[in-house]
Amino acid sequence: MTTPPPQGNPFAQSQQQQQQPHDQSQGQAPSPPQGGFPQQAGQPGFPPPGAPVPPEQPRRKLSFKTIKNIVIAVVVAGVAIGGFIASRDDANTAAVGDCMSRGSTDDNDPDLEVVDCGSSAAQYTVLAKVEGNFSGITAQSKCEAASKDFQYVYTETNGSKSFLLCLKDK
Repeated sequence: MTTPPPQGNPFAQSQQQQQQPHDQSQGQAPSPPQGGFPQQAGQPGFPPPGAPVPPEQPRRKLSFKTIKNIVIAVVVAGVAIGGFIASRDDANTAAVGDCMSRGSTDDNDPDLEVVDCGSSAAQYTVLAKVEGNFSGITAQSKCEAASKDFQYVYTETNGSKSFLLCLKDK
């Protein structure tokens, strides 16, 4: 009895037999190539063969409204910080012994600011500071009681933060 010839390409079958080591049987799959594992579909990180690659997500652009809100927040913060810095040297922060400078020639609003006593801008020295709302003769009598050698009276009325400064020339 004769065996029928193999189906397909006999040359390919003989090549497969030549590539397999002698200790493996023909029924086993060929071993993976040296240097790593073969890529298999369905495993994380490996798309199935022939599967389309999803497009890269476009970067989100900042909208005009977002940019406008950021600019407004920065401006508001800048104004608040600037106002705080500008108000640190106002008359309401003055204490006894501080030196003051007059920023305006208007007697009704002299714009007094605290300055360094060694500065050439220093014009007055604070002799006393009295909390409360005072005007005219009452302010004069309060300064006379607090300091005998005062020359000027400065009052600021600002609700609960009203005060009186007794000043003399530097």
